[in-house]
Amino acid sequence: MSQPNYARNIIANLAGLPEFLRKPILQDRLFEFFSMSQEDRREIINNALQAGPTIQFDKFATLFKTWLEILCDLSEEQRTIMFSSYITEIVNHPEKIVLFNLDGIFEIYLSLSQEQKVVLSASIRKIVMSLDENSRRKIHLTIPESASKEMGV
Repeated sequence: MSQPNYARNIIANLAGLPEFLRKPILQDRLFEFFSMSQEDRREIINNALQAGPTIQFDKFATLFKTWLEILCDLSEEQRTIMFSSYITEIVNHPEKIVLFNLDGIFEIYLSLSQEQKVVLSASIRKIVMSLDENSRRKIHLTIPESASKEMGV
């Protein structure tokens, strides 16, 4: 079985679990992520970016919303590590994000509470603003304009 299929199966299985099981399992996986080496983190991010678009969107949406909710409860440092890892990979390989339903993902973000949106957008905005001009331009070309406006990036 190839790596992307393995990641896709894990993601799909997690998404299919009821929230009372999905949330703690995903939370544990996030804490594992923070203890990994930079190289292992990059591999996890790559697997997720390859697997994400191959998963039925309703299942992906369920898991993505849970992931965002958990990130809201983590420290700013942990959110920065997570979002920086994804943003760096997207800046270096913008083609990896093209197959995602970005408008659908943005709708999931909009479904969060106002407090959660403020926490996440502040973290993302700080990271994007710290990027060089070329990297910021790549991010702006990659994400929907409505998302850029909403998050203030």
